Amino acid sequence: MAVFHADLAARSVPRYTSYPTAAEFTETVGAAEHRAALDALRPSDRISLYLHIPYCHEICWYCGCNTGPVGRASRLDIYVEALVAEIGMVAGGARGKVSHVHFGGGSPNALSLAQFERVVAAIRDGFRLTPDAEWAAELDPRHLDADFCRMLAANGVSRVSLGAQTFDLGIQAKINRLQPFRMVARCVEDLRRAGIAHINLDLMYGLPGQTLDTIARTITLARDLAPDRVAMFGYAHLPRMLPRQRMIEDDQLPDAEARFWQSILSRDLWLEEGLRPIGFDHYARPDDKLALAAANGKLRRNFQGFTDDDADAVIGLGASSISLFPGLITQTEKHVGRYRMKVQNGCLGTTRGIRRSVDDQRRGAVIERLLCDGRVDLIELGWPPAIAAQVMADAAPKLAPMQERGLIRRHDTGLVILPDGEPYARLAAVAFDTFRAVAGDRFSKAV
Repeated sequence: MAVFHADLAARSVPRYTSYPTAAEFTETVGAAEHRAALDALRPSDRISLYLHIPYCHEICWYCGCNTGPVGRASRLDIYVEALVAEIGMVAGGARGKVSHVHFGGGSPNALSLAQFERVVAAIRDGFRLTPDAEWAAELDPRHLDADFCRMLAANGVSRVSLGAQTFDLGIQAKINRLQPFRMVARCVEDLRRAGIAHINLDLMYGLPGQTLDTIARTITLARDLAPDRVAMFGYAHLPRMLPRQRMIEDDQLPDAEARFWQSILSRDLWLEEGLRPIGFDHYARPDDKLALAAANGKLRRNFQGFTDDDADAVIGLGASSISLFPGLITQTEKHVGRYRMKVQNGCLGTTRGIRRSVDDQRRGAVIERLLCDGRVDLIELGWPPAIAAQVMADAAPKLAPMQERGLIRRHDTGLVILPDGEPYARLAAVAFDTFRAVAGDRFSKAV
């Protein structure tokens, strides 16, 4: 049975969608390094594309994404123009074959049908795609209709993520995201009727006013939608870094213990539904590709969360997008206006990033396997035995609080996260993070 440990659950730790994390990015890495990494790709490499659409029709107060209000319709035309230009620049020199295309944001369906199709055409014209390339998109149900669903299907999109967060109207009002259950249900019906069978629901715990009862009611309703996958994110309240979150009252938020039991209840209810746990906050049906990847030890973690994407590199396109190469991580200019100016002047928009040393890559693999598999052995990952033993010895003091409480089992060159330790998985990962001497409060809570 899960046990709440107040000192562990309240700690601030990264979500580890990369290692090193974005907190370590600096301006010493820029367009030249990004171009060199693109040029170094081999024709046989598998590439994943991520396209960022930094606009929404309404801004939700909980959101930590790089996005802003659409405002004038012409803003989207201008942004798409720049995005298509960037696609041309990157595709012109990028080797490799594209196996995944993911539209995120913001809200990709803030674009019109014609704008979305223009971006798709630019991708197909510029890049080499594998015959089985998977196209996916994150969508806002509040602005999704049957015509947009049919357009997505016609352009090869086979998987979508719907932002639902909660089906409690009172909580929706507190986070500025009003979308009744019937609205989301209609979207699911429209998507399936259009031929898009693979549907993911994004839900959250730790929201203002949320209780075990509201979590249970939301999941009961969500079950009726029969999603293939569910992401159950813990809300990260960081109002100092995200001004829009200041609209959420601190005293309305569940405390650390309430968050913990909300996460446990969510897990139990999705397991009862027959979904498999994927990492620390995803669930999938047993026959879904994500569950199969997890069962076969091939689950990955990147900026889209837990994924079955096995690409050798992720190329980000659009303002604030992040690219991931074996020896480098880069990020594009966040400010849309400055991004547009760079691209329209024929320059890559890269403004910061970090070089990944051999040690960084090895530690990143340790963290990824811990979070994906719940276990790791450094020898199996190719570490020299002496170095593996030393790294584990160095991590031992940080792992001690978990080991003493029976949350992990450690040996000379690896460790296993035990069932009671699964909610605290990121605390095991942080023990291998050489950048985290002091975490501060810039990251989300451990649970």
